Amino acid sequence: MIAAVFEQGSGFSVCDVPIPEIGPDDLLVRVEASAICGTDLRVVKNGQRKLTNGDRVVLGHEFTGVVEKAGARQAAHFPEGVRIGVAPNIGCGRCRMCAMALPNMCPDYRAYGINIDGAHAEYVRVVGDSIQQGSVMRLPEGVSPEAAALIEPLSCVVNGSRSVRIGLGDRVVIFGAGPIGLFHVMLARNAGASLAAVVEAMPHRLEAAAAFGADLCIDAREGDVVERILAATDGEGADAAITACSVASVQQQALELLAPLGRVCLFGGLPKGASAAPLDTNLIHYKNLVVTGMTGGAPADFRCALNLTVSGRIDVTRVISHRYPIAEVGAAYDAALRGEGMKIVLEGSA
Repeated sequence: MIAAVFEQGSGFSVCDVPIPEIGPDDLLVRVEASAICGTDLRVVKNGQRKLTNGDRVVLGHEFTGVVEKAGARQAAHFPEGVRIGVAPNIGCGRCRMCAMALPNMCPDYRAYGINIDGAHAEYVRVVGDSIQQGSVMRLPEGVSPEAAALIEPLSCVVNGSRSVRIGLGDRVVIFGAGPIGLFHVMLARNAGASLAAVVEAMPHRLEAAAAFGADLCIDAREGDVVERILAATDGEGADAAITACSVASVQQQALELLAPLGRVCLFGGLPKGASAAPLDTNLIHYKNLVVTGMTGGAPADFRCALNLTVSGRIDVTRVISHRYPIAEVGAAYDAALRGEGMKIVLEGSA
């Protein structure tokens, strides 16, 4: 089968690899749709700390598919033909974070497309540990494959939104208008935010943010962002801010534009080797700010994102800009690495 493969120390390639073999606790899943994530691109560019030189992994952790074959101990629960979604992080099952049902926070986690073969291929093996930890979920009828493939990134946004408790009447500032930033706009609107402001340096992404419901779109290259937010909030500042981009300077800006008792989620991690932002901790102290972060999503976040998608409250497919058949996975990665469009989806073979 065709697959997008990364080899630590050598790089990215499109290869013909064997269809995975499964054990009695596993599922063989025919991939209906998968999506390329910024994490996939970072692995291609910079490698993956969980791999050693010579290790190879099939990329792709945002996916959905149909059970092609079930292991003997799973056939009763996930018979052939069932459509599933998968939260991609797998915890060790022994640590404190795993006991709290937070495999994404496990210090020894594994993940599809990271150190377990992922779904940028025709088939993927879903391991039994995923099922045991509640990370594999049947999909109801009516959810399209491309929508189901995007439940995972939405689950990360759900996690980030919960961390800053966005609620009725809140004034929210979102830095970055890529797919994740646009999901944050939609969630903030659904949560009852009275103002959803977006800060972005790319004009076409600012246009997208306006189309997705942002009340105020600020070009980060023009004027003082903090002053613009203060002017829009009668000098009070925002109640919540989310840095959905990997730019150190916006982390300090986020603190400056918050109202007293404001909350900020440092959603986007900084690139390896990047200098951390010099944060003014007096702002945190005197304004009683809450500063938090997030990484990934737990199975509960995935289920919430699934429910939001099924209900139609969030239309994740709106962020899709490109669709490629899996046979053209190399061209899809080329486009993603060039920064074209928004979300690129790979369509599985029939």
